[in-house]
Amino acid sequence: MVALWVAFVAVHVAVAVAGWVYPSQPMGDVVLVYEPWAASTATGGPVVGITQTWVYPQLALVPLLAAKVISLPLVASLGVSAAYLVAWAVLVTVLDAIAFAVLLRPASRPRRAAAWFWTAALLLLGPIAMYRIDAIAVPLAVVGGLWLTRRPAVAAALLTIGAWIKIWPAALVLAAVVASRHRMRIALTAAAVTAGVIGALLLLGADTEIFGFLTAQTGRGLQIEAVAATPFLWMALVGAARIEYSFDILTFQIVAPGAEAVAAVLTPLMVVLVVVVTAIGAMKTMRGTSFSRLFPPLALTLVLALIVMNKVGSPQFQSWVIAPVILWFVVDRTRVATSAVIALALCALTCLVYPLTYDALLRADLVPVAILTLRNVLLVVGLVVGIRALVAVPTPRPTHPQE
Repeated sequence: MVALWVAFVAVHVAVAVAGWVYPSQPMGDVVLVYEPWAASTATGGPVVGITQTWVYPQLALVPLLAAKVISLPLVASLGVSAAYLVAWAVLVTVLDAIAFAVLLRPASRPRRAAAWFWTAALLLLGPIAMYRIDAIAVPLAVVGGLWLTRRPAVAAALLTIGAWIKIWPAALVLAAVVASRHRMRIALTAAAVTAGVIGALLLLGADTEIFGFLTAQTGRGLQIEAVAATPFLWMALVGAARIEYSFDILTFQIVAPGAEAVAAVLTPLMVVLVVVVTAIGAMKTMRGTSFSRLFPPLALTLVLALIVMNKVGSPQFQSWVIAPVILWFVVDRTRVATSAVIALALCALTCLVYPLTYDALLRADLVPVAILTLRNVLLVVGLVVGIRALVAVPTPRPTHPQE
C-alpha cells in the first residue's frame, strides 16, 4: 500500500513537471484556453455554455472555475498563468487521490493490480493525462464504476456528472443500464441529474446553447489524429493532402479530396456501432449473464467505439480507456490482461506522438506518421478484442440475471 501511494505521488509530480518541459506545450490548453474561459466567467464577461455555444458540456466550467479559485493565493508569487497551471495540477491530483483511495478500499489483489495499472497508464500517457478537462472525468468515472453494485444511484449520479463534463462517461452509464439489475435506478438517476442540469442552465439564461457541445461538432473536419485520418496522413507524405489549422475548433485538420465525406459519415457510423454493441450486451443480459462478466467488456467496447469512429482524435482520448480497464481489473481480473496491455501501449504511443514528435507530425514526417498509424491500428485492435470478449461472455440462462 505504501509503495502504491509513493508511486501515485511520484507519477503525478513527474507528469505535472513534464508538462512544463516537454515540447509542443502539452499544458497549453489549460493556460491558453481554460484560464481565459474561467476569467471571463469570474469577471462578468461571456460565459461559455451559457451566453455562447461551447464545445464542452456545461459542467466542465465547474473545475475550470475551481482551479481559478485555487490559483488566487498563488498569483502574487507566480503570476496568473503559472498559478493557474499549478492549481489545475493540484485539482487533478486531489481528485485522482480520492478515486485512488476508493479503489484501494479494500486493498484486495485485483484492486492493487488496478492501482498499479492506473499509475503506469498515467506515466506512459504523460502530461496530456493531467492537463486536459478529461482528467477531471476519469476519477469520477472510476468511483462511479466502482460503486455501481453497492451504491447504484450515487454511482449513476457521478457518471452522469462526468458525462456533463466530457461526454464519454455516458458510455459507462449505458453499459450499466444494460448490464446491471439496478438498471431502472441507474437510468432514473441519470435522467434526474440531466434534468437538474438542464433546468439550472435554463434558469441561468441558456437556451440554444444547452446542447451546443453536440451541435458544435457537426461542422468539424477530420482531425489529423483521428483513426480515419490515417490514410490521409500517408497521402500528406507525398503531397496529396494538407494539414491545416482550424481557428474555429482550435485543432489541426486534414484537407484532401474525400476527407470531408469521411468526416461526414463517421458520426452516423459511430451511432450504428454503439447501437450494435449495446444490442449484443442487451441480448447477453436477457440470457442471464452476470454483471461482472458483461459490464467490463461492454463498457470498454463502447468507449473504444467512441474513439475509433470519431472524426476527432485528440491524444487525451486515450485517458478514456483507463477507467473501464480499471473496473475490469476489479471485477474480473483474470480476463483483463490483453485489454490492459493494449491500453498501456496506446498511452505510450500517444505520448510519443503528442507532445514528443508533434511538430514533426504537423510536417507529415515519416516517423511520427508511422507511430500514429501504429497507435490507430492498435485502437482498432482494441475494439475488435473488446467485441470478441463481449461476444464470448457466457450466458447461463438463469431465471433472473445475477450480479
